[in-house]
Amino acid sequence: MSLIPSFFGNGRRSNVFDPFSLDVWDPFQGFSTSAGETTAVANARIDWKETPGAHLFKVDVPGLKKEEVKVEVEDGNILQISGERSKDKEEKNDKWHRVERSSGKFIRIFRLPENANLEEVKAAMENGVLTVTVPKEEVKKPEVKAIDISG
Repeated sequence: MSLIPSFFGNGRRSNVFDPFSLDVWDPFQGFSTSAGETTAVANARIDWKETPGAHLFKVDVPGLKKEEVKVEVEDGNILQISGERSKDKEEKNDKWHRVERSSGKFIRIFRLPENANLEEVKAAMENGVLTVTVPKEEVKKPEVKAIDISG
């Protein structure tokens, strides 16, 4: 629970002070949907760590298979992580006592810094944690050339 309130609506940004965090705003958040359908998975928890050589994203997706998760890189240095957890099949004679596990779709979008090497992005899933590694590339500094002033 954050001690700092979000100024951009509930859940729009995971960190108000992080310009790279661009969680998708859901205009229908808070409205009830069909029975049992939920967007609670939309809050898939993500850690983003920067090391000297890469940006590392760790996403908690317990119970999902790698086929149910998608990692995409778009133009403009945008990393998109999405997926869907299917609802358990209900049998006619089943009697549910408690349903706490969420189902539904989730999507998280991040703007990567200029030094992200989009051609070398790798993703791996182990024990319900998706790890996305975005290597860094050296950003060329603009060459400064002194100009002689005549006159």
